[in-house]
Amino acid sequence: MSFPVALGHEHPIAMAHRGSGLLWPENTMVAFQGAVDLGYRYLETDLQITRDGMLVTIHDDTVDRTTDSTGFVSDYSLEDLRTLDAGYRFERDGDHPHRGQGIQVPTLEELVLTYPDGVFTLDLKSDGMETALVDLIRRLDLWDRVVIGSFSGSRLRRFRKLVDRPVATSAGPSEILRFLAATRTHLPHRPRADSFQVPVKDHGITIVNARTIRAAKKLKVPLIVWTVNHPAEMESLLDLGVDGLITDRPDLLRTLLAERSRNTNRKEPHDG
Repeated sequence: MSFPVALGHEHPIAMAHRGSGLLWPENTMVAFQGAVDLGYRYLETDLQITRDGMLVTIHDDTVDRTTDSTGFVSDYSLEDLRTLDAGYRFERDGDHPHRGQGIQVPTLEELVLTYPDGVFTLDLKSDGMETALVDLIRRLDLWDRVVIGSFSGSRLRRFRKLVDRPVATSAGPSEILRFLAATRTHLPHRPRADSFQVPVKDHGITIVNARTIRAAKKLKVPLIVWTVNHPAEMESLLDLGVDGLITDRPDLLRTLLAERSRNTNRKEPHDG
């Protein structure tokens, strides 16, 4: 099975969601570094854009949930945004171990330059950032290091229209629905997307099962499942044949993959 360059470095693909959002403050350099220290190359993050047009890695359109301040990201300049404590709200066992540690909201440029071997799944969370993102991809030559996705089909279409070179994209909601319909009707289907990044179920509809996995493999489009945080579910999905997992617990997934690799090696015949 031949994957796009950005998704062809390892199999199964192990991707750290928001860096490692249950272990460290999500979408911060602390979280990304934690995932990299665990051996992760694939990092998933979310993009918002500041008042002065800078792309930053934060999930919500406001800073309320993750910092010590309030307000829309788009109302902040980058300079002002960088004064906020991005570790303020992170809680572990009733404590807030990262408050006052100088943790900032990163820029996308900071992230990709810090990890030159990294591959980044970027979720476009608001309108108006498409041109800035294409400009950054072009300037830093990120064509083979990013996978672009969005829950907004129109946002994804605008991005695709702007690029003048191949860059991997993940299927939007309508593309996923068309794919699911094609698996049931057996009608010809060729998605524009380079990957399916999907939950196991959505609104009561099962997305990931043996049929959809077979269909994705036939299309040679990797099917990657989010957000999987429990080892038993990780194991069952890998046994089912998914191409990758996105997790908030990269520590647990790494341990599981190492154990599966050891078991596979034990089963392989040895030269006598």
